[in-house]
Amino acid sequence: MKAEVERQLAVFTRGVVDLIEKKELAERIERSLTSKKPLRIKFGMDPSSPDLHVGHCVPLLKLRDLQELGHQIVLIVGDSTAMVGDPSGRNKLRPQLTRAEVETNLQTYVDQVAKVLDLSKTEVRRNSEWFDQMRFEDVLRLCGKMTVARMLERDTFQKRVQENEPIGIHEFLYPLMQGWDSVMIRCDLELGGTDQLFNLLRGRDLQAGEGQVGQICFTTPLINGLDGRKMSKSYGNAIALTDTAKDMFGKVMRIEDGVMRDWFTLLTRVPLAEVDALLAGSFRDAKARLGEEIAGFFHGKEAGKAAREAFDRQFRDKELPDDIPLVAWPASAAADGVPLANLLKELGLEKSTSDARRSIEQGGVKLDGEVVKDPRALVKRPAKELLVQVGKRRFAKIAGG
Repeated sequence: MKAEVERQLAVFTRGVVDLIEKKELAERIERSLTSKKPLRIKFGMDPSSPDLHVGHCVPLLKLRDLQELGHQIVLIVGDSTAMVGDPSGRNKLRPQLTRAEVETNLQTYVDQVAKVLDLSKTEVRRNSEWFDQMRFEDVLRLCGKMTVARMLERDTFQKRVQENEPIGIHEFLYPLMQGWDSVMIRCDLELGGTDQLFNLLRGRDLQAGEGQVGQICFTTPLINGLDGRKMSKSYGNAIALTDTAKDMFGKVMRIEDGVMRDWFTLLTRVPLAEVDALLAGSFRDAKARLGEEIAGFFHGKEAGKAAREAFDRQFRDKELPDDIPLVAWPASAAADGVPLANLLKELGLEKSTSDARRSIEQGGVKLDGEVVKDPRALVKRPAKELLVQVGKRRFAKIAGG
């Protein structure tokens, strides 16, 4: 029994930042094993945007590990809380979503979560199930369970008061709503990001006030994106769950060397002793292993291995990729040619002509292997084929004619 408790504790605590309280957790694991009753582990997700990235997967991977230990994962889909907007980590008022916007985002959320969790073994609940049933007097009664002084202990609220930034009264409701979710599902543990600790503790308080055993709270860290800032689709620095294995691998190869240990710990299940050995050797090889692990998890081991081999051929062995798309010459092109910046946009190699001009002027564009730095250079229709390269990973072959 003791050995199994220790084994499970190691799984629970890998990569965890906050744990309130470890002794309680060990006791609950032991009771769970003795009674053969799984622990109820809650995780809330607000569908505030339509897409997930690997940063969202840090807690999901932890939940997957706990699911494999036999515990019950309860996924709270925050269709009600999303309309309030979580103030965690926000120094400005978050826009409120409509129910229609929430429903639109929900369409892709669960499908993407299924890439990590076994949904057939996951209890999925919408918190509108109980919040839609509340009368105004019920809301007032819930509000009476916390003081303004306690709410203002939150660091983000303190900062906004100091900087004279507005705080909506509805934002005070968010921690109460998240905490009430814990009461309604009688959860044993709640997992969240480090920015969620205040909210998690409110659930523990509310459960105790309702005569329940307060939940254990544990957090995983937030990871930064490819450019060192918080991972966000809006920053363009994210690895999306919808990315191909090749794109996932290529993006991992761009991360800073200093974050590799965190990424190995949080996004893979490579034993930590092996991670130490990898990081003691070649950083390039360690990063390639990391990319293979991440791409392989979401697309299968063979796809991860193939992505690594393709990257090696292209960049280490200086070979071109095997799957360069063959594209037609733009029908709108003038007889005397197309300015290079416009051509890159037409081919979909850049999102805009301004992005294209920037890449060209920085020396990141090649035509048949030759760097071209003039965005206005006219490119004529090739007689055979023309190889266009933007940066290290974007290629196209223009068909001649």
